[in-house]
Amino acid sequence: MMNRVLDLAILGLLMERDHHGYEIRTEVRERLTFGAPLSFGSIYPALARLERTGLVEVADGTTSFASRLSTGSLSGERASLRALRSGTPLGRRGRKVYRITAQGREAFSELLADPNGGDDSRGFSLRIALAKYLTPALRITLLERRRTELTERLEELRSTSSRGHLDDYARSVVTHATRGVELDLEWVESLLRDEHHDHHFADPAKS
Repeated sequence: MMNRVLDLAILGLLMERDHHGYEIRTEVRERLTFGAPLSFGSIYPALARLERTGLVEVADGTTSFASRLSTGSLSGERASLRALRSGTPLGRRGRKVYRITAQGREAFSELLADPNGGDDSRGFSLRIALAKYLTPALRITLLERRRTELTERLEELRSTSSRGHLDDYARSVVTHATRGVELDLEWVESLLRDEHHDHHFADPAKS
């Protein structure tokens, strides 16, 4: 499942524009996976796999550099990124810039809309962060599915909390988890209201 989430994040980022390897690593972590611990050890093999399967490619002008991306040196990547932004030629220390292919765009759309793609907190948050690429109907389907899952989880937690065998510490953990699910559910409900209002869809939960 982690590969699918990482692939979706990388392809989603490349849907916006071509990205240098270090930019991908930084923005996937900070913008799309929300501080999750991602290292060069996971990003670059994923990029190599996506390139090998034809979903991404090296942008024109970067394949002529003699130095190929291999070590994943953080300092080297930062230097290359600074050079790219300043327009300084990279010479032998050039690094690859990636872009998504037509095949990659198709794969991205399929991953984003896949109902079996995983709706845990990380997977759902990633899909919402990329939801501008979904049709309104697919966004609503995604949100309704998450609402159902959160509602079921909330019922389970409330049932657990009502049991008399929990001590104060265990009950506090359940209470904390319950509040988290309630907040998530409020958020999803607000997103659904916006979607139904903007696109005039009827909400089956309100029927």
